Amino acid sequence: TGGQHSEEADLSADIKDWSKHQVRLWALKKAAVDDKFADILFQQDINGSSLLLLDKTDLMDLGVTLGPAKLIIHARDELLKFRKEHPPGTINQSGGLCKPYPFQRYHDACRYMENSILDVPESGASDYIEPCHEFKGFISVPDENKMCKFTTDVIRFAAACMNSRTNGTIHFGVGDKPDFTHGEVLGVDINDKEAYEKELKNAIENYFEHKHEEAAKKCIKPPRFVGVLNKDMTSSQKYVIEVDIVPNSTICEENRYFVSLASKKGKKKAKGKETDPQQSKFFYIRDGSSTRNLFPSTTSAGSMEEFNKFVDSVAQLSQLRKQAEEKHLKGVKSTVQGSRLSQMITGGTQSLDQSHFEQYVIVTNKSHPGQLESLTFLQELNPAAVLDFDPESTKNGLQQHFEELSTVNVHLPIKYKITEGVEDIASKLKLTRNTSWVLCNGGVEDEVPSDIENWLIEKGASVRDVISFLCRKDVLPSKRFLVVFLLLSTVSEKMDPLVETFSIFWQELKGTEQILCICENEKAFTYWKDLIEARCGTNISRRCIYDLSFAEVNGTILSLLSENRRSKHFLPCGGGSKVLFEKKVERSLNTLDVLCVNQCEGGNENKIVIEENFYKGGKVSWWNFFFSEQPGSTPFIKRDQFDFIMNTVIPDLSSLRKACVLFSLMHVPGCGGTTLAMHTLWAHKDKFRCAVLKDSNADLAEVATQVVKLLRDAHEEQLPRVPVLLMIDDFEDMDKVFDLQQLIEKECVTHDIQSGSPQVILLNCMRSDSSEQTETTEETVFIGNKLSEKEQKQCEQKLKEIEKTHKENLDTFYGFMIMKKNFSQEYIQGVARNTLKSFNINHKHAQLIAVLALLNVYCKGASLSVSLCEEFLGLQPKALCGSDRFEDGFGSFSTLISAITVEAKVVFKAVKMIHSSIAQHCLQELATTHNVQIADIANLLLTTDRFYESTQGKDSLMQNVRCMLVKRYHSKEEESTFSPLIQDIAKQSQGLEEIVLLDASKRFERDAIISQLLARYYYLKKRDFKEAKDWARRAKDLNPENSYITDTSAQVIKHELKNAIAEDKELPFEPEKVQIYLKMARSAMDAFKEQHNLAKKESMQRFQNRRDMTPFNTAGCLGEIQVGVIVIEILEKTHIFSTGSVRHDIMSGVLSGDLTIQKVEEGDRNRKNKSYYSVLRQFEDILCTLKERLKLNFDFLDKFYVNLGSRCGMKDTREQIAKIEFFRCFKQYADLFCKTDSTNLNNKTMNVMLKVHSARRFLEMQKADTYYGVLDYLSNQKPTEVMEKIAKTYDFLQGNGSGCTLKEKINFIYANVVLSCIKPHSLHLKPFKKLCDSLGQILGGQISSSERLPLHFIAVALFWPQPGGDHPASKNLGKFVSWMRTLYDEDMQGVCNGKRPVVHFLLGKKYGYERMVHLEEIRKCVKAGQEQFATMWANGTIWKEKQVEQLLFRVSGVVQGRCILADTSIPDLKVEVGPMFRSQLSGRAKGSKVSFFIGFSVKGPLAIDIN
Repeated sequence: TGGQHSEEADLSADIKDWSKHQVRLWALKKAAVDDKFADILFQQDINGSSLLLLDKTDLMDLGVTLGPAKLIIHARDELLKFRKEHPPGTINQSGGLCKPYPFQRYHDACRYMENSILDVPESGASDYIEPCHEFKGFISVPDENKMCKFTTDVIRFAAACMNSRTNGTIHFGVGDKPDFTHGEVLGVDINDKEAYEKELKNAIENYFEHKHEEAAKKCIKPPRFVGVLNKDMTSSQKYVIEVDIVPNSTICEENRYFVSLASKKGKKKAKGKETDPQQSKFFYIRDGSSTRNLFPSTTSAGSMEEFNKFVDSVAQLSQLRKQAEEKHLKGVKSTVQGSRLSQMITGGTQSLDQSHFEQYVIVTNKSHPGQLESLTFLQELNPAAVLDFDPESTKNGLQQHFEELSTVNVHLPIKYKITEGVEDIASKLKLTRNTSWVLCNGGVEDEVPSDIENWLIEKGASVRDVISFLCRKDVLPSKRFLVVFLLLSTVSEKMDPLVETFSIFWQELKGTEQILCICENEKAFTYWKDLIEARCGTNISRRCIYDLSFAEVNGTILSLLSENRRSKHFLPCGGGSKVLFEKKVERSLNTLDVLCVNQCEGGNENKIVIEENFYKGGKVSWWNFFFSEQPGSTPFIKRDQFDFIMNTVIPDLSSLRKACVLFSLMHVPGCGGTTLAMHTLWAHKDKFRCAVLKDSNADLAEVATQVVKLLRDAHEEQLPRVPVLLMIDDFEDMDKVFDLQQLIEKECVTHDIQSGSPQVILLNCMRSDSSEQTETTEETVFIGNKLSEKEQKQCEQKLKEIEKTHKENLDTFYGFMIMKKNFSQEYIQGVARNTLKSFNINHKHAQLIAVLALLNVYCKGASLSVSLCEEFLGLQPKALCGSDRFEDGFGSFSTLISAITVEAKVVFKAVKMIHSSIAQHCLQELATTHNVQIADIANLLLTTDRFYESTQGKDSLMQNVRCMLVKRYHSKEEESTFSPLIQDIAKQSQGLEEIVLLDASKRFERDAIISQLLARYYYLKKRDFKEAKDWARRAKDLNPENSYITDTSAQVIKHELKNAIAEDKELPFEPEKVQIYLKMARSAMDAFKEQHNLAKKESMQRFQNRRDMTPFNTAGCLGEIQVGVIVIEILEKTHIFSTGSVRHDIMSGVLSGDLTIQKVEEGDRNRKNKSYYSVLRQFEDILCTLKERLKLNFDFLDKFYVNLGSRCGMKDTREQIAKIEFFRCFKQYADLFCKTDSTNLNNKTMNVMLKVHSARRFLEMQKADTYYGVLDYLSNQKPTEVMEKIAKTYDFLQGNGSGCTLKEKINFIYANVVLSCIKPHSLHLKPFKKLCDSLGQILGGQISSSERLPLHFIAVALFWPQPGGDHPASKNLGKFVSWMRTLYDEDMQGVCNGKRPVVHFLLGKKYGYERMVHLEEIRKCVKAGQEQFATMWANGTIWKEKQVEQLLFRVSGVVQGRCILADTSIPDLKVEVGPMFRSQLSGRAKGSKVSFFIGFSVKGPLAIDIN
């Protein structure tokens, strides 16, 4: 009855309340016993209460055999245990609905989630094709019975499906009432999957009639093991076992399928006994949700009626099955989604090479191993970001697979929280450079995954931050990125994180135009569509792809790539061989644009568009060189210097013995320097691994790492390696170039790369400030703005080709025509005048072109992002190609601009002026014809908020604007006080520069440098010291630890003091004025002392960092010296010290600390001076120590300038300017404190002590009272007679016996050595042997710590062993070298950052004094200018000069780790020598023999040109 069925279906009640019907049902379904044993319980009236009392013996007494009896007892005990552990209220907490695994499929990416509910009920036949389902919990079955239970249930269910002619699936590990929700996924533990398949095969053979075995094997499919995920999407160790039944009409025909659940083996054993054959014979059918046996245990007519009736219907069932199959086969897939996918993924271009979308963002969930091979299209999309909700993605999922193919940076969402500048965060994440893989549900860094119910609370907010960040206009380009929802697992619950993620993107992007959804099948799509419609109220069908398998999606997207993009790229590998350049490696080198051997081959780029962009003035691309080599094209124009670079420069550099060598291509802006550099790389792409540095502001340490990675790629073992030819463009100064060279050298050392020949050649393409032709050398090539006749002829030939192919646009090919017209200023002026005829500053596009011209002229090659231009012009871009082109927004000015890609903190498309000369003439034209001054454009740029709203390139624009305002350029003669922009505004519209600077302070409100700039403007230009102090104070408040900011505060006070003195015409100064001036002087000196301390602190931090090469800031020392000199000038203009040499000596005594103010006052009979002394006593602390402080600072700077050179040997322009001021101040110091008559030394009547005093004053006056002061005479170009007098003076002091100090004895040695270098035949030179003996005596005596470094330096240089002439002290050379290094670190470590110890002497081939070869002698050999000499020194080309080789002695030695043990003429003496360039030792095994020249520096001997 109906009541009985409902009662039977409910097993959730307490066991003791079960009826006998429920016990029978439980025994069949849960205890899994045969019908006859369940019937025994029913016939014996066993209800729930009775069941609780039964034991195994009771059951066996009732006729239940041992096996089933044990099953019943075990199932009851397990149920009781389960009920105890899961009391009512805790069970049935199931998850959401999910679809069953696709029928008759095995490799789909389908998995179940624990406690989710299969959204199909247990059912009977419907249309024969739609499978019916049966669920088996299978979790309480004892392990020993599991296989028997599995096979029995499958055979029973399979026979039922075959007889009923319906497809079906039986699920093991899916729960049912009463203990679980109907269809609840539980999963079971599987140890041996193969065993299930094997046992099922055996069961088919045992249980089916022999004649039907083959049919059964065809209809019963192998078991499928579907993984079960935990609620937090991690993998469990459980599976749902599923077996599909497919009774095809061609197999089953009209057969009937009996099964015998007593196996055939069992039957054989029972042979000879009388058995009823019908007792073990069953005929199962599907009856609703159950499997029922129609074959009765007796063959009476009544009991056989239902069976016979079903048998009669088998023919009809077979026919219906056949018809259903035919109907199903007619549903052939017909779809247009392939073309829709092509349209949507490219934004309508149908080509990924020219896609409307610049970036892609992927959102995905749990992947299946079977899907991964069909997802290679992701590598080609190279997504900016992937939002991955699979917590196991890094272990065995999509992230792990993707990382094998490409470069990824794995992040948690918290990294996207805005805690600093947006572009700074993007830069740290390397967004738009490498794929940022965001794990949105944990799985890394101990982040615990969340289940669906808790994800929104625990992780939703942080993922919203990620999406908001990605959708910002200053991160990814507005309307030019596509979000792809890649649903690898079916999303079926409204709380699924992907639903919330879609909603956030939908809100941020204001619709679905930039969203594409890819689902694996229509069922997954239907779920997704319904969930999104319920959540967002929008139908996303038109933005979804679901008819294509992932394999088809993969193929469709890959087909949108050109042959060039699909093909493999190769790098040269020596001997004409090539090596595959893996895409992962290529993408990991994100600071470099690597030029491959087969670059451009097979590409489908638009030749017309690319050539037109170049001829208009756009930057050259590899395609231009490629097209020029194709049949029918004229060759690319070769500049005259091209052959010189190819045939001379590169071969000569390749023969050097240094890891990283350099040559510079100096060029006038707009004259083709960059094009020539890239042409050089193109011509060498088969011989070198060529690359261009994308961003000149990139982290140079990272660049060095990537350059060496390119060098080592695919031939770590192979030697020699193919060198890297790296082009660097637009570096602002040579210091930065040398920084990169040094970092590459260090990286080579790190990887122990041998540098017997150059491993990296730097082609430094740099703009020249002068258009005057400079001499071309092997280190520097110059490209000017005048073409030779040969170059002009090439232009004529190229013009003929252009006239044929680009006739319509020839008029706008300004870049080419400027060159063709030989850089005619009249032509450029005409272009600017004609194009700007309609200029109106009130129009938006006119404002933009003016700003672009300003940026181009005053910030080399600066640009504006396309996004900013679109926003400014009010253009509304769409997520589809064919929408408004931004160029059209510029109207008639569009011919003056070109599009570029900017590699900054984020990569973005931008627009710039086509030519620097045109930009310059545009500014002139705007000023003369349209009355728009530079100041007007600058103020427009600074005050228009629209330029600084959140658009791409905002940070780059801010940096460029700041650079225009701040960046000063220094000549060899003078230091510019302000940037060219400010200086030009002051010339063009005097006074308006103040308004520009004040506007800048509002735009850069928190920028200390801008406040510093205003302080400098007010004290230098306006002489408004009150305002200057306010701005200096503001700058210091913003950056209190910066030595340069602190220096400005001191400079304000110094200049105020100088200005006050200059304006004071009343002489001598009154006491009140003296008090004011000295008070200001004290403040300035205190400020400069503070600056000096900060500079030391900064230098130590940089030294420890090892990456910042900024040199020590000496401004504090020089500033204190300048103020000290001003103090002297103040005192000279007072009554006390203003007249007569006696007064002069008194002032010298006071400032030296020899006289007190009181002592002077006591000797002054003029009472009018009393008020002066009152004032002077207030400042006695600075006055009485003035000479000491001045001397201290002079000595510090002298030691710094003489012993430390730039990293490359070049002189810093600003350092040279500072030296001029240094010498001016020293002259005033010397005039006061060192005045003496050198003839006093010959005055026989003069007291010896006075003579000594006079001699020491003379030495101090000549800056020769220190060893470094004496060494400076090697290069300071002073008359040799002065050096002779110095040597003579020291000789006098030597003869003074005990009166000569240790310092003077050492300086005596230096004086003779230096004199021998600059005047070898001087009569005042001491014999070399005698000098060495004097040095030996000094070494044998007591040595103070302050004199150890100079003493050991000169000892190492003089006592370096030589055949037949070794000094006894030579044997201690090893100790001297070790002490020198320690002493150098103690003395110079705080100030040596960014500097290299100067090589004062080199070891020559001759004997005696002539053995000491000084640098000026080397310079004479090569006859090079300062810059060229520095480059030759840095590259090592200088050592190849024959004259140099003839001068120097080559020493041999063996490699010992990071140093060399140099051989000497003393058999047992080997001296440790450090390499000048550590890379020259890389790759050399310990004990390797080498030869080298020796240079002597205060840090110890250095090995140079190691071979």
